[in-house]
Amino acid sequence: MQKEHILVVEDDVSLSEWISDYLISHGFEVSVANRGDSAVELIKVDQPDLVLLDIMLPEKNGFDVCREVREFYPSPILMMTACSEETDEVLGLELGADDYINKPVRPRILLARIHALLRRNDDKNQLTTQLTFGDLTLDDKSKSASFKNDMVPLSSNEFDVLWLLASQAGEVISRTELVNKLRGIQYDGFDRSIDIRISRIRKKLNDDPNNPRRIKTIRGKGYLFVEDVWT
Repeated sequence: MQKEHILVVEDDVSLSEWISDYLISHGFEVSVANRGDSAVELIKVDQPDLVLLDIMLPEKNGFDVCREVREFYPSPILMMTACSEETDEVLGLELGADDYINKPVRPRILLARIHALLRRNDDKNQLTTQLTFGDLTLDDKSKSASFKNDMVPLSSNEFDVLWLLASQAGEVISRTELVNKLRGIQYDGFDRSIDIRISRIRKKLNDDPNNPRRIKTIRGKGYLFVEDVWT
């Protein structure tokens, strides 16, 4: 059975070696890039199963790497940040990262996040389902959405949220369920990544953020994808 390949992009050599050794000991194939510009080339050529991407990198930072590779790289990106500021996490998610992990890296948490992202990606690759609601069409295989015959420029993690909501149209889905299914962790009451993604999805689908009628917020319960308002 072929080992899953992880590219570790980290300029701290001792940390990248520690992460690499730890992941290899858990059955992964690992390669390492210590600069942002070389990481872009490696991702393009190798198409690893997952990229573990630090933000602070020489030559090209992690945000720029993430933005650039999302044009040709569909697999998961897990960002690492040494900053506790929410803005770093938000920007990474907006640029197409699938999840983030804070430094100092805790090995068991890192492994759990990687397994969750790879498992979710495998599930998607096995499905070719398409969902249609009026003028909205979602294609899970290509992770694309079109509305009124125009492509909707969704990032991969925004599409994941929309697909999960649409696949349970008419049902209220709690933040706890969304965080658990999309990030593989328990909701701690403070994680705003799902709210941020839904806010951006609404804007891209012309859903009034002050009075949304397509993706509704049900106070104290979660979110509701409405079926019959997509014409």
